[in-house]
Amino acid sequence: MNEATADTAAEVLRELAPSVERLLDRHLTVARDWLPHQYVPWSGARDYDGPLDGTPWEPPQSALPRAVQDALLVNLLTEDNLPSYHFEIATRFGRDGAWGTWVHRWTAEEDRHSCGLRSYVHARRVLDPALLEQLRMRHVGTGYRSALPTVLHALAYVTVQELATRQAHRNVGARCGDPVGEHLMARIAADENLHMLFYRDLYADALRAFPDAAVTALTDVLRDFTMPGATIPGFRARALRVAAAGIYDFDVHHEHVVRPLLRALGVMSLSGLGADGERARERLGRYLDRLGEQAARTRELSERRNAAGNGPGRSRTEEQGVTA
Repeated sequence: MNEATADTAAEVLRELAPSVERLLDRHLTVARDWLPHQYVPWSGARDYDGPLDGTPWEPPQSALPRAVQDALLVNLLTEDNLPSYHFEIATRFGRDGAWGTWVHRWTAEEDRHSCGLRSYVHARRVLDPALLEQLRMRHVGTGYRSALPTVLHALAYVTVQELATRQAHRNVGARCGDPVGEHLMARIAADENLHMLFYRDLYADALRAFPDAAVTALTDVLRDFTMPGATIPGFRARALRVAAAGIYDFDVHHEHVVRPLLRALGVMSLSGLGADGERARERLGRYLDRLGEQAARTRELSERRNAAGNGPGRSRTEEQGVTA
């Protein structure tokens, strides 16, 4: 394949179409349908104030740690923006053939996540429902638009993002202290894992077809990566608390997202790169060194805090990491 064609969206989509069809068939074979309403503790729910004249929400009603509340809010509002994500990938990848079938299947599966999460936080009274709705209206009303320049950049982004989201959901469940919440988060994370495997293996084929352009796109995405929920009102303060609790920080991003992904794709040992690809890989190497240093500092400060008996957490100076 002529590397010069890698910037032509139609050529990339056409070259990868057989891979999409193969990976879609695999996904449909292994994906397990599930019903969000079965994961919600309805028996413990109460009516809210309003037309049903129930009990107003108050902060003491939430038994979950503050950082878990923040993470659930960010994760839920991120999932709520699905219409914009669907538009983004449908515009990038198309709505015809295997690409279109994947886009719609992915959208249908992702929609379960917001359904299950919202029902759970309402039934458990985890979050202020009025504030949650206000933030949803603002966030979804703003929408989401990526500035990614090529189809390969878009594929690289969703590959990284799905793995990061999987890890974020897993860690929220592990720290919520509620077996029901943990079960729901594990179920959502299982979906995200299959989505990641689809995109990761598709990107492996992109690396073979367009090595220089694909390495460049992946490097660009990793160096500037932000989660799609970064535009949520109040995101930064909540993300800091999420990072401070160790739910998602530099260490998590380095150890459970970036390193496993690059190892699976074999990017650092990929042969046959031209000058552009080699320059991109050098930039990627420098980024990995910086991220590794940040992760080590984060881990060291967390260990010191735990040894001092302050519980899991991070120094404020180390809370600036990538957060989900």
